[in-house]
Amino acid sequence: MKVDAILPAGGRISGRFAREAGAEIKALIAFGGQTVLEGTVAGLRGSGQVGRIVVIGPEEVGAHPGAGGADAVLPEGGRSGPANIFRGLEWLYEANGGRHAARVLIAATDLPFLTAEAIKGFLDACPCESDICLPVVRREEFEGRFPNHTIPYVRLRDGQWMIGCAFLVNPVAIIRSRALIEGVFAARKNHLAMARLLGLSFIVRFLVRRLTVSQVERRGLEIIGCSGGAIRGCLPELVFDIDRPKDYRYAARHCCA
Repeated sequence: MKVDAILPAGGRISGRFAREAGAEIKALIAFGGQTVLEGTVAGLRGSGQVGRIVVIGPEEVGAHPGAGGADAVLPEGGRSGPANIFRGLEWLYEANGGRHAARVLIAATDLPFLTAEAIKGFLDACPCESDICLPVVRREEFEGRFPNHTIPYVRLRDGQWMIGCAFLVNPVAIIRSRALIEGVFAARKNHLAMARLLGLSFIVRFLVRRLTVSQVERRGLEIIGCSGGAIRGCLPELVFDIDRPKDYRYAARHCCA
């Protein structure tokens, strides 16, 4: 069964980084004559498992030819990630005759190495009954695919992990938990607010590396009131995003090699 996809494309960079990358919108950074957005749409189509594709982004994205492969390009409803994702879900609901799809793929648009194989492998591994699935990759797997490059990882008792930039969701479940999800998103960069959400004992166990991936996913799902979890064994292409100048430079050297 095919799933529809939402591509938030509002991520921005500025200053020297934007001048070096040649774009202020990360989705419009080009490698080898193709924007990351174009590569993402091509990967989704090439997987054979994606139906409608909705892009949400600023005016520059909608006006760019690279957005032409999508079924719809919607304007941002502010710069909140969750708000734009819910806007995409509303469009898909209307396009589907007033019904929510069983599940929808949400993928970042700053993944320069994304492939159809990576997308298909992730989707195939997601349990049918889960409300939310996200890929996780071991540090060793990432560095094996992208040698001499590191990105932030999480140290847990059962290894060092990186979270991918794609999610498979049950629209009904996450709409039901919208307020909780927006609260988690708003707290993600505020240590005090995040500690209140997670609980002091959880934070202490995290700091002393007593937690496993399973314990972290269980606590996260408890907070937002959904089922699901982390999908192990995914390809590292789902993790490599362009957050820093060093990410862009590495991709520029290797993306089209």
